[in-house]
Amino acid sequence: QRKNPFSSDDRLASKPVHTHRGDPTYGRPPEGSRTEQRGKDAHSHVGKEVEELCLIIRNTGQVGEDGHVSVTFGQLFETYVTISNKVVGILLRARKHGLVHFEGEMLWQGKDDDVVITLL
Repeated sequence: QRKNPFSSDDRLASKPVHTHRGDPTYGRPPEGSRTEQRGKDAHSHVGKEVEELCLIIRNTGQVGEDGHVSVTFGQLFETYVTISNKVVGILLRARKHGLVHFEGEMLWQGKDDDVVITLL
């Protein structure tokens, strides 16, 4: 529509056609757009799920000699799956933010039930 000479929509004409890698707005939705707001809402929702996961680990796990609370993946899966079916994705996000630690790249139900997840 930006290149359409018959388009009368001024909003499209005022936006830049392309952004480049060095541009701070590259790969980001326009400020104030509904897309930006949906992204912020999703980020907030996932943050709340990570907090809830950490709380469940604290409540169901046991304190080890090092003072950290730990739980096995099997136990956590059985507890958390009644709340959300995204337990593995939320665990990966929590590890990315340095809130939990576990060995391996991915956890699989049944195969990794004995993997210990430690709340940091």
